[in-house]
Amino acid sequence: MVRKILVVDDEADLRNLIQTCLELIGGWQVITAGSGVEALQEAQNRKLDAILLDLMMPELDGLAILQQLRSNDKTKQIPVVLLTAKGRMFEKDQIDRLNVLGMIKKPFNPVKLAAQIEALLSNAR
Repeated sequence: MVRKILVVDDEADLRNLIQTCLELIGGWQVITAGSGVEALQEAQNRKLDAILLDLMMPELDGLAILQQLRSNDKTKQIPVVLLTAKGRMFEKDQIDRLNVLGMIKKPFNPVKLAAQIEALLSNAR
């Protein structure tokens, strides 16, 4: 069974790179969203196995999107991995409080991205 992941990032080139890597290397079916509003709609209307969520986005940032995902019965159980630039890293207890699987720092290694997400999903099981 092909797993579905929603990739949320406001940078189109980065979304395309992530989509290509996750499809070719990880075997994922990738749905993309370029805004928080689009992400929330996709998450509500699809059965997703995971979400890769950029933290720094215009209008709704990643934490605001995450808060809305977690407050919705349809989306609150979807595993989320945060993607962040500028070294905004959280301590383990902060990640636990956010109810996310973990965090991947930009710049990331595109070849290793699928394996990083797999490892975070495996650790959560």
